[in-house]
Amino acid sequence: MIVAYPLNLTVLGFEITGYGIMMMVAFLVGAWIADRELKRLGFASDYAGDMLWAAVIGGVVGAKLWYVALHGTDALFTRGGLVWYGGFVGGTLAVILNGWRRGVPVRWTGHIIAPVLAAAYAIGRVGCYLVGDDYGKPSSAAFAVAFPDGLPRTTAGVMRAEFPGLDIPAALPPETVIAVHPTQLYEVTLMLIAFALLWRWRTSPRGTGWLLGAYLVMAGIERFVVEFFRAKDDRLLGALTIAQAFSVFLVLLGSFLIARWSRGGTVAPGEWLQRGAASPAR
Repeated sequence: MIVAYPLNLTVLGFEITGYGIMMMVAFLVGAWIADRELKRLGFASDYAGDMLWAAVIGGVVGAKLWYVALHGTDALFTRGGLVWYGGFVGGTLAVILNGWRRGVPVRWTGHIIAPVLAAAYAIGRVGCYLVGDDYGKPSSAAFAVAFPDGLPRTTAGVMRAEFPGLDIPAALPPETVIAVHPTQLYEVTLMLIAFALLWRWRTSPRGTGWLLGAYLVMAGIERFVVEFFRAKDDRLLGALTIAQAFSVFLVLLGSFLIARWSRGGTVAPGEWLQRGAASPAR
């Protein structure tokens, strides 16, 4: 059993969590990946910065509102409480609306951000691990991890209260520390594989935008599978969680986009994005 404690830093009197650090890194790395791809295509690279700010604002707002929808308005002003699917929906809508504002076709925006989404998600899950959040069910595996100061703590008493659906032996004293599946790291591994595939496929001659469909399918399948190992108590249909229901929607949507856009040819990127056409492709 591995024991992990939260990474929290105090700088000038302000507490900075490992999650906050990795969230910032995820956005910055995402912008760097988008910038690199835009330059390769010969497009205006400042679109990467545009997408970054849209994703930050829309993602944070969406993640918080989704959390409030699940836990009530009392959670609105708490420091924590960000749900990935809410962030995904909010960030995606904000990026698409920003693209429309600039006259950039949705298919080009989707094609550029597909690898970005996979990489940023993997980095964000590292942040979840660093604060002991979004972990899995109890496990006896050698690589299982205990989060005695996690969110919430992986002790018998806390887990019985937070996750009544889990089989925590009643004989265990409340302060007994329990090892769990490090589902955050499962997701990091799977989404890094997804990023590698998307990065390789981005030069495919298929139609503009199909790459976003490929991301949605992989992200949906990954989350659907990992949810079976997660410590959760939001079962919607029997053993299925709300996240799994949304995962099915993502897979269906992604499959539709692949079928519709993979043979749709290359679409014009629009005048605003082509401002960088004079720059040499790299």
